[in-house]
Amino acid sequence: MKRFLITATFISFFFFCHSQKTAIICKTLIDGTGKIISNPAVIIDGNKIIAIDKKENIPTGTTIIDLGEYTLLPGLIDAHVHPDMHSDDYQGEHLRGSSANKALVGLKTVQDLLSAGWTALRVAGDADVGYADIEIRNAINKGMFIGPHIYGAAHYLSVTGGGGDINFFSYEQKIIPDGLIVDGPDEIRKAVRTEIKYGSDWIKILETGAFMTIGDNPQNVHFSPEELKTVVEEAARRDVPVMAHAHATDGIKQAVKAGVRSIEHGTYMDEEAIDLMIQHGTYLIPTLTIDLYFKETIPDSKALVKAIDLAKKTRESFYKNLSIAIKKGVKIGVGTDYVGWPADFSAREFSELVKVGMTPMQAIQAGTKVNAELLKKDKEIGTVEVGKLADMIAVKGDPLKDISELQRVKFVMIGGKVVKNEK
Repeated sequence: MKRFLITATFISFFFFCHSQKTAIICKTLIDGTGKIISNPAVIIDGNKIIAIDKKENIPTGTTIIDLGEYTLLPGLIDAHVHPDMHSDDYQGEHLRGSSANKALVGLKTVQDLLSAGWTALRVAGDADVGYADIEIRNAINKGMFIGPHIYGAAHYLSVTGGGGDINFFSYEQKIIPDGLIVDGPDEIRKAVRTEIKYGSDWIKILETGAFMTIGDNPQNVHFSPEELKTVVEEAARRDVPVMAHAHATDGIKQAVKAGVRSIEHGTYMDEEAIDLMIQHGTYLIPTLTIDLYFKETIPDSKALVKAIDLAKKTRESFYKNLSIAIKKGVKIGVGTDYVGWPADFSAREFSELVKVGMTPMQAIQAGTKVNAELLKKDKEIGTVEVGKLADMIAVKGDPLKDISELQRVKFVMIGGKVVKNEK
């Protein structure tokens, strides 16, 4: 009997401690669905939202976080990041850093991004021969560290001589590229299976050449239709989606027709490519921030001569076609192509989307609701709704009037845990 009473008391104490509710009150809630709610009380139990009510209806005993005149929003989602890259010469840096070093750098990066308001990230391959980003994700999921939700691909798949290969050494030098080099359906099938085996929940392919790499041309298509078909079909066997780095017009069209879930960059897209994305329901992640960062902070970088020159030549036409894509209704998400800048710089992506034709509300949804749908995680994250994870941020002003407010996040909560509060 005594043992029973002790056990019952412990269970009651445990339940009481873990059923403590929290309510966030503020001036305005932009919930991600398109609604604006005045003077809300968002009530949280554990890691989930259980009610969105008025202040006077907050249950007795609830811990209250009063954010005053602040605006509350869903946590931001960046659908294209490279946490282990921290150099303009990222392929050279790849050769100098160990996988262990990159894991430590990457952990610091994702925690900094969380503090800036990014509660979920999709890794679009990274400059690492190992699986550093997957290990970071696993450690966060185990509760060893606090960090954002992480999804994505450990590596990108590249053809020989493509954007994931190292093309600036002589053939005598035996080096390990930052991408997985695959030629032909059999090598592709093996690489897809290996990526999934070690934890990638997306497959990333470099369908065309790249801007930042040596020895390849972003206007060239690298994978054949047969190879691309193999990537998508093999990934689909395991319910894993494919993201396609694609600049060249024909590469974009080929990737969309093959069934990739998202096009990354899309620089040389035309109206036919736009219409194909609409027809197939393909997402577009235009990655505008990276060009801004290079142009504004390191315009004289020797490693970025190619990238900066190409950006100058393509920016006007790309922005024009991106405006058309927005008007026609392509599903556009926020992705920055993060490669090591200060974390609060990433929210410049929202300002650029507004410049090319999105309303501030559309831009906010691109970095919350739309990206959650892209990730197939919209039942868990992306909006502030009952039953979803309590991933929220707050800013001092009104981002619907000044979208740059998202660069000045003052409050961050993930899974019901406050990780930043400057109120």
